Amino acid sequence: MEKAPRTELKRDLGPWAAASIVVGTVIGSGIFLVPKTMIQKVGTVEAVFAVWVVGGLLSLAGALSYAELAAALPEAGGEYAFLREAYGPLWGFLYSWTQMWVAKSGSIATLATGFFLYLTTFFEPLKGIFYTIPLPIGPNGGPLEIQYGQIFAIFLILALGWLNYFGVRIGGNVQVAVTFVKVGLIAAIIFAGLVFGHAHEAVSGPVSPLTFSGFIAALVAALWAYDGWNNVSMVSSEIKDPQKNLPRALIGGTLCVIAIYMLANAAYFHVMSPAEVAGSTRVAAEMMRKIFQAPGAAAVSIAAMISIFAALNGSILSGARVPYAAARDGYFFHAIGNVHPKYHTPGVSIVVLNLWACLLVLSGKYDDLFNLVIFASWILYGMTAASVLVLRRKRPDLVRPYKTAGYPVVPVIFIIGAIILLVSTAWERPRESMIGIGLIVLGLPFYYYWKRRLPARA
Repeated sequence: MEKAPRTELKRDLGPWAAASIVVGTVIGSGIFLVPKTMIQKVGTVEAVFAVWVVGGLLSLAGALSYAELAAALPEAGGEYAFLREAYGPLWGFLYSWTQMWVAKSGSIATLATGFFLYLTTFFEPLKGIFYTIPLPIGPNGGPLEIQYGQIFAIFLILALGWLNYFGVRIGGNVQVAVTFVKVGLIAAIIFAGLVFGHAHEAVSGPVSPLTFSGFIAALVAALWAYDGWNNVSMVSSEIKDPQKNLPRALIGGTLCVIAIYMLANAAYFHVMSPAEVAGSTRVAAEMMRKIFQAPGAAAVSIAAMISIFAALNGSILSGARVPYAAARDGYFFHAIGNVHPKYHTPGVSIVVLNLWACLLVLSGKYDDLFNLVIFASWILYGMTAASVLVLRRKRPDLVRPYKTAGYPVVPVIFIIGAIILLVSTAWERPRESMIGIGLIVLGLPFYYYWKRRLPARA
């Protein structure tokens, strides 16, 4: 008796949706927060722009490398498929394991919490305590206090998960609309700073001396702000004409983000002195306050919420495809590989990812998990870029509609950048780096369990 054909995902995302996933997911809260950290680490405005340029070029090198892989292997899961083809199923599984339980779920929890924190600008009661769990599972072994804002964050995650459950086209259309609004608002903030803002008085001397370790620390902050350009590759199997639209979205979207970040920083440092930026927790809001007083700061909070909303929707839209792809190959819980017969979405994967992210919101541990896994994630990012080199030798027969510009220099530049970042992080934060690797290694018993079960499923 023949098995019924499996329901597959549909190619319902057009070029604008693909590009908006790149721009909308990358630009979250980093553009409003990161300049403070960067000026504290490198001391001068010139050095800050140098860091943004280096971080942008590294991200562009990564996007150019991923573009070749995504066009050649337009499958769900992005890096999962690239790592699997280059190094075998183990590395693909480790990427999907990391994304499901730590990286993507932690990112979703962080973004939803960031949204409610900005919302407290207008609704202070969200900071109030909704319920206290009388168990020693909170900070410093105390009881766990749950804020009203955390409950709101959970409803926000579930609402966007519900939206994306009913079709990738719906989620994609929302992503396009919100990204356009977001870019428009950020453009208005940049215009206000450059045109209506008064230039600050000239200052002498750096905020702090420039050192190599400081430059790398600032670069880490910049790369965090650039992070997310790779998410569009996770929905490769749902993009129309992926051989053309994926490279365009990756490269064009990354260039757009670089331009926005450079212009935003030009506006900040036009109105505010380096010392003012270094002492401000919300740089964009403080800039707008200097120009338009309180209404200007409130406008930034609205722009930040819309920016975070787009990043959150993009993360939910793309993130669920990674564990789905692993489950489809037999290396994850079987149900997560199911596609809804009507809506053609990985419904179970969306539900599980979102529910886990909601638990992380309640626990308050998402920041810890996200920071711990940065080290191990960049190992996998570097290996993915190296896949371009590996597959050129291993799979010369692979059809490549797009080939990385500047090959092999461009992927090598990204790999070298990843190595420098990894060495610096391991040196500065050895404990967190080792724990992050340990979290990923925890997935190995599950990998070998599912691997042993594969013949029985054949």
